[in-house]
Amino acid sequence: MAASEEILSGARKAMTELDLEKVEKFIQLILDSKNKKIFVVGQGRSGFVGRSFALRLMNMGLTVYFLGETITPAAGKEDLILAISGSGTTKITLTASSTAKEIGAQVVAVTSYPESPLGNLADLIVPIGGRTKLGWPKEEDYLVRQILGESETLSPLGSIFENNCMVFLDSMVVELMHRLGKSEDELRKLHATLE
Repeated sequence: MAASEEILSGARKAMTELDLEKVEKFIQLILDSKNKKIFVVGQGRSGFVGRSFALRLMNMGLTVYFLGETITPAAGKEDLILAISGSGTTKITLTASSTAKEIGAQVVAVTSYPESPLGNLADLIVPIGGRTKLGWPKEEDYLVRQILGESETLSPLGSIFENNCMVFLDSMVVELMHRLGKSEDELRKLHATLE
């Protein structure tokens, strides 16, 4: 399928364009938060990606929460906020990140737009390539653009960013497992048993 090849090709390209120095800082912030709280925030599909990453952090024994859940405790100084927004302008994500900064927590922004409002307030920006809602055409018909070959991607809306973000964060899990000395069996022990 042409679409799947394009999606895989886009993910490969995005991974080769990662700023490895920033990725290393991100890894270190997570490792430094072993005895603190980690909060993940994202809306829509970015939120689904964030929930997946939060689950794996929990499986590794870290104290992690997804913002918006009723059991989310108060954030404090020294806590870590991971904000996922392709555009860097998603209102709820931006508001939560801004509040976290006021409290004294550290904010990591995973976004395609480092110069966005989210990027401007983050302590660390990890840029991930992908088409986001900022790249959506205003009035053009999606199918017409595809037929005419005028679109940069076959995937609609922000799917490319979210796919690339999922690949990136899943690769972070592998690296974190290695650095924390965690095996898959250890992660399995902390996985949900009431499902």
